Amino acid sequence: MALAAPPGVSPTFWRLVTAEPLAGATVLDVGRGRGRIALALAPLVRRVVGIDRDAEAIAEATRHAEAAGLANAEFVVADAEKIEFVDIVPGRIHAHPDLVVAHLYFAESLVEQASIALTRGKALAFVAFHVDQWRETGRPSRFAIDEAKVRELLVDCGFAVEHLEVEREVQRFKTVEEALAAAIGLQERWRADGRWFNYLKFLEEGGRTLTRSHLVVKARRAGESFAP
Repeated sequence: MALAAPPGVSPTFWRLVTAEPLAGATVLDVGRGRGRIALALAPLVRRVVGIDRDAEAIAEATRHAEAAGLANAEFVVADAEKIEFVDIVPGRIHAHPDLVVAHLYFAESLVEQASIALTRGKALAFVAFHVDQWRETGRPSRFAIDEAKVRELLVDCGFAVEHLEVEREVQRFKTVEEALAAAIGLQERWRADGRWFNYLKFLEEGGRTLTRSHLVVKARRAGESFAP
């Protein structure tokens, strides 16, 4: 029976990840926040290493791992856009992971570094913000990407795409008040970058939706290592 996805994690992503031969595997979890993916994978794998540049989040993930007795889960403070994945596994030089995962983290360097670190036949799985994420604000996130661009990047970096799907949820509201309440947690961030004004304008013009949209991707390394 398939394992249920951790809370807040795409069930499709989790199914794709747990379909891999995890027993005996070393997994690299990139941009892992407070460790929900790594902690859920730890009982299934030989070793999991989570990296994030947020030292507080890393410390919290480490505490959770220790409390759960997960000696095979390690967490490292590192900027995923500035390090080489083969050098991040503690205590090992040029260590190649068997699987690289990222949930709601994406940068071109993720694909580039995974291509270098993964040997032929090994997989990369990630969830990224799609360009339709919060489209009502009129400004896609700088971390968002569309299907064509992510497919092109993967192929250019020597991956064969096995799964590429858009998961989209559109909330619909009866009133402006309901729409504002749904976005209240985003207000501070959106005010800082101008999106809050755009969302208010959208509501004033009769709009009553809020879209969440993600790309769920799994690709497998083919051929020789990629050299950027």
